[in-house]
Amino acid sequence: MKLTLFPRIRITHGPTPLEFMPRLTEALGGPNLYIKRDDCTGLATGGNKTRKLEFLMADALAQQADTIITQGATQSNHARQTVAIAAKLGLHCEILLEDRTGSKVEAYRQSGNVFLDYLYGANVSERPAGTDMAAAMNEVADTLRAKGRKPYIIPGGGSNPIGALGYVVCALELIDQFNNQGLNVDSVVHATGSAGTQAGLLAGFEGTRSQIPVLGIGVRGPKDAQGTSVFYLGGKTAALREVSGSVKRESVVANCDYVGGGYGVPTPGMVEAVTMLARLEGILLDPVYSGKGMAGLIDLCRKGHFSKGQNVVFIHTGGAVALYGYTDAFKDLQPV
Repeated sequence: MKLTLFPRIRITHGPTPLEFMPRLTEALGGPNLYIKRDDCTGLATGGNKTRKLEFLMADALAQQADTIITQGATQSNHARQTVAIAAKLGLHCEILLEDRTGSKVEAYRQSGNVFLDYLYGANVSERPAGTDMAAAMNEVADTLRAKGRKPYIIPGGGSNPIGALGYVVCALELIDQFNNQGLNVDSVVHATGSAGTQAGLLAGFEGTRSQIPVLGIGVRGPKDAQGTSVFYLGGKTAALREVSGSVKRESVVANCDYVGGGYGVPTPGMVEAVTMLARLEGILLDPVYSGKGMAGLIDLCRKGHFSKGQNVVFIHTGGAVALYGYTDAFKDLQPV
């Protein structure tokens, strides 16, 4: 089924750039490393959720919603982009933030994405770690309906089959860029959390028979759980496009060795990765997703997982504004 048959609001500044990283490639002495700049999607400092929101917000408008409800962790990139597009469309937005890390650092609780949530006009409420966030959103929705409002619930990360269509679009965009640049790509690597980005990429690549492997570097769950989530959502997304069965379980690869102490908890590898990209390529990663994803890629390069001369593309999922909530993790930085 053609993607043009699905309602879509085109807000992404795309196609986003595909850039070679010569200094990082040289520093690691392994594969040729490229980066897909989905931190440049344009909405509210950019990020991967923008692609998902093109389809999700179109669906919300089709249902005549006047209020958007979504959830995420305290420094949620998804929440920031959701309230920004809600503001652009003149919709009220309810943001539920789960205190997953338990951090008491003021910058983490008030700066970065949290500050922008308020700036864009969201009604922000907090929930303790372990809250059933889906149930919490439904409670808010019921309260709003009782007041005559028409709420539309977007799951965390925008990760459902409608949202994952955004990364089917990205997969097709990447294939076009690879062809235009004459680039034979051996692997696409990215940080995987709520599963929508990886599921969409797989549905896009597998549905077109491009045979491009996707490696998700997990940022929150154990390997088996993450792989199961990606496979389930990838299958649902493919079915939505009427290409059921195109996503095979064996094509879902998740490496969850770099989560560290948990979702959103800094690791030495993340700090090193963020610092390396800043100082070698002038690119800012985020501390929760792309920082840990790049930490995994760097470690795998050092271990020889990828061969010298192979072409590896890292998808930058955005979120550098969250760095302002994690300055304590970088307090020992030294000048070059």
